[in-house]
Parts: sequence; structure tokens; C-alpha cells
Amino acid sequence: MDKLTKILIKCRLTNLVSNQDMLKIIKKSIKSANLELDTLKIIEESRSKKEFDQFLPLFRSLGTKNIQAINYLSDEYPEGLREIYNPPALLFYQGRIELLKTKTIAIVGARSASNYGISCVDGLVPNLIDRYTIVSGLANGIDGRSQRCAVANGGNTIAVIGTGLNRFYPRNNQGLQRQIANYGLVLSEYPPDSFANPWHFPQRNRIIAGISQKLIVVEAKNHSGALITAGLALENNREIYAIPGRVDSELSDGCNQLIFDGAIPLLNVEILK
Repeated sequence: MDKLTKILIKCRLTNLVSNQDMLKIIKKSIKSANLELDTLKIIEESRSKKEFDQFLPLFRSLGTKNIQAINYLSDEYPEGLREIYNPPALLFYQGRIELLKTKTIAIVGARSASNYGISCVDGLVPNLIDRYTIVSGLANGIDGRSQRCAVANGGNTIAVIGTGLNRFYPRNNQGLQRQIANYGLVLSEYPPDSFANPWHFPQRNRIIAGISQKLIVVEAKNHSGALITAGLALENNREIYAIPGRVDSELSDGCNQLIFDGAIPLLNVEILK
């Protein structure tokens, strides 16, 4: 592990350093003769004396053993993720980091998925895994179903989670998360022991959008997290697909609106070839 990654991990483990400050550290690292000293200067300048006095002993005491991570400058870091607004300075991971360099397609949707949505995922994923790594957020409903289906059919999948890698949210996907860590890739910008907080999930969604070349919305209510992810993907010029649904179904409102606004209606898997 290179020196920059070690320093960023220690910063993140303190829970006192923002992503923006870590991006400043990365920029400084390119021409730094003493990166640790320059890091401390950046943190000191952005914090009160009390906060810096709290940070310093933590930073010096923390280690990086048994932690795997990549930073913004790492070769493994996807180019598409570098292009988003506020890209994660550091990503913790478990599994096959090389999957970030494969062709990727995100599948997102409602947590309270209908039988129709589940059926769509079950028919779609087996026909994609020979060409794409499936990306999702390991949530209940469409996200988890798409990743479970990828694993069951021997495909590759990347789970982007909103907790530390040693936490499981939702709890019922614990077994699936462990499977993906062993055979696929689990990513998080949150350090070990981080619990799920509401603001983590919109932040997680930007990573899903950033590492995916294409995105499919299977079912979504209006103003849902899946639509937030689709909006972020659209901002970054990704191809957006939506599965049309019944006009009297609240779970199809988001997909039908996406199609009205210009998303590609996913009528069959051949469209994705």
C-alpha cells in the first residue's frame, strides 16, 4: 500500500476529516516532499485548535493493518468516477478490485418491489452477466434481487454500501454481502465500524452512478432513491434505461416519468447489446 493511501485511511479512521479535505491532500501529494507534514498542515488550517488537538493524537495512533483501500490516484480507480462531482477520495473494499475495470451496468429500483419487478430482474440479469458486471446498492427489493441473481448465475457484481465493510444493512442481506465480498466486490467510502446513517445513501448513489457505464431502473416511486441515482447518472452522461410499468401502479410512476423525460424504454434485453 502506498504512503498516500495509508495517510488517507488514517485520516478517514479519525472520523474528523471530510472528503473535500482528503481531495486537497491528494492534490498536494503530487508535489509533496513530506506528505504527512503537508497533510497535518491542511487539517490544521481547516479546523479550530480544539478540533486539531483532538485529531492529532488519533491520527498518530491509528494503523492501517488489514484494511484494503484505493484512492483517487490509484490505477484501479475508475476514470468515470473521477469525473463526478465530489468524487470519493478513498474507497474501502473487499474482494476483486479488478472488477472496477470491467464493463458495468447498474440495476436499481424500489425496496418494496412488486412481483412484476422481481420477475423483470430474474429475466434480465442472466442475460446480462456474460457482458456486464452488475452494480447495485445491496438494498432490499430490486437492488438486492439483482445482485443475488448475479451471484446465483455465476456473474460478477459490485455492491456499493452505505456502512463500513464490517457492518450489514439491511441485516437480512448479510449472507449476500459476504458472498459478494468473497466472489465479487464490496465498496464503501465509510471506514470500518460505520453504521448506516440516512445521508450515507445519497452519497452512496453517486458512486453507483459514477462506476457504471449504463443504468437500469426497474421500479421506482416518484422522488425515490433510484431516481436520485438515475439523475446523477444522467448528469454524468450515462445511458439510462427504464422498464415501463402500469400507469395505475405507484411503483411504476418513476420509470414511466423517466421514459417520458427521455430514458430508453427497456422493452427487451436486445436493446442493451
